[in-house]
Amino acid sequence: MKKSVLAALALIFAVPQLASAQTVTQSLLSLFEITKDNIMASAEMLDEELYAFRPTDEVRSVGELFAHVANAQFSFCSAAAGESSPSSEDFEETRTTKAAIIEALEMGFGYCEGVFSRMTDQAGARSLTFFGGPNTAHGVLAFNSAHNYEHYGNLVTYMRLNGITPPSSME
Repeated sequence: MKKSVLAALALIFAVPQLASAQTVTQSLLSLFEITKDNIMASAEMLDEELYAFRPTDEVRSVGELFAHVANAQFSFCSAAAGESSPSSEDFEETRTTKAAIIEALEMGFGYCEGVFSRMTDQAGARSLTFFGGPNTAHGVLAFNSAHNYEHYGNLVTYMRLNGITPPSSME
């Protein structure tokens, strides 16, 4: 009797966990969406003049950071998908206006969203080489979000230097 009661209790507590469990791909997509939303909100809220701001000559400007992030979406997500990048444009070289950079970000993030829509947990576990080392498709997608956060952190510093509250700090 005790064993059946314990089994029933275990099942009662496990079913909600199983029903709400996300796949690895869904979890990585959630993280990606947070980074995308913060970067896009930043790109849209900043004035065109601020796109040329750089705290020192040795670092990228705001616009160059956004363009770099747009480029990276194609690099990371095409690697995770196991396909060639559909973009050969170097946005850091070709996009200089706010509107053009936002368009590049939308294209890059849109491409990654398509990769996520086709990704499964099984495909995400596929081994591949990225930046010269072993990884998985999921690992590359996680690396992309880490890279997005790295440069969002740069942007947060740039915004704070200019008296602007970044989107992730707004209530």
